[in-house]
Amino acid sequence: MIILSLDTSCDETAVAITCNTKVLSNAVWSQISLHARFGGVMPSLAQRAHEERIDFVTNKAIKNSGINIKDIDAIAITIGPGLAIALGVGINKAKKLAKQYNKPLIPINHVEAHLLSSFATSSTNTVLNISFPALGLVISGGTTQLVLINDIGKYEVLAETVDDALGEALDKAARLLGFGYPGGSILEKIAKDGKVNKYSLPLPLVNDKEKNRFSYSGLKTAFVRLYEKEKKLNKQDIFDLANTFQNTAFEHIINILKYQIIKVQNQKINIRDLLLGGGVANNVVIKNKLRKLCREKNLKLHIPYTKKLNGDNAAMIGVCAYLKTKDESLNKYFNFEKIDRNPKLNLKDKNF
Repeated sequence: MIILSLDTSCDETAVAITCNTKVLSNAVWSQISLHARFGGVMPSLAQRAHEERIDFVTNKAIKNSGINIKDIDAIAITIGPGLAIALGVGINKAKKLAKQYNKPLIPINHVEAHLLSSFATSSTNTVLNISFPALGLVISGGTTQLVLINDIGKYEVLAETVDDALGEALDKAARLLGFGYPGGSILEKIAKDGKVNKYSLPLPLVNDKEKNRFSYSGLKTAFVRLYEKEKKLNKQDIFDLANTFQNTAFEHIINILKYQIIKVQNQKINIRDLLLGGGVANNVVIKNKLRKLCREKNLKLHIPYTKKLNGDNAAMIGVCAYLKTKDESLNKYFNFEKIDRNPKLNLKDKNF
């Protein structure tokens, strides 16, 4: 199934062409430079930038794929979660193309696409040995969720953020230390030169018995107090603070994950795989921590074959659309008027 997919959920204008799980093209135009001076994403600016670039990015994706748009089988579009006015740009473009070429339009949950992004392949010959039930961990700037994947479309959220997502927390810590937006990747770089255990921060929700919540607001407040307590910070102090915040933030993830893995295994649920997705999945430190945990728990860690699939992109939208619809008729996806943006869409909601 050849799918043209679009994603304008936040500050990336993304269009891709996929064939089943194979990525034929994946065009992304980033708005980071536009939002950097504001220290975060400005919704109205994001909308305008999407409108200015959506046609260009769409044409680029089609050209790079070598596919004639008339030969695609369906169009897929992100309907949420995300910025409402940004989502609307992609949805309007997708509806226009679907009507023009008389193609079914498949609405997709952006978080679900991150969850399943490890299924994307660079070759039709690639065989992924992933079995259900499995665990999925999405760590990005917008969400932090641990999910039990019983099957495609059948999800149970085991733990989720109650305030700041992991990526957002890393960005805020970097901003406090004097670095720009987005700061997570910068924080990772400077944390490499930081000393372990020079500073200490409280592990979030360490006494929470259920361990079904990710929370970073308290850690962020403690980090601000620690920063303000230190009168004069030299370059090494900044590195050490970055190392402390990043490690504490990641240990919170590992702490929750350990508990939930044991809980699932005690319920006699046979899980063998952990799927990782989201922008923070590009961080080498968290990947190494997760690899270590998976070895201890006899799980196999699956990460998208390219870093580009961890950030916001449309290829994961196309792969998700294929996985969700490969065994059903696409006739119901011709009712375009039912499709609308849902900024607060979650995995429990029906997309259509």
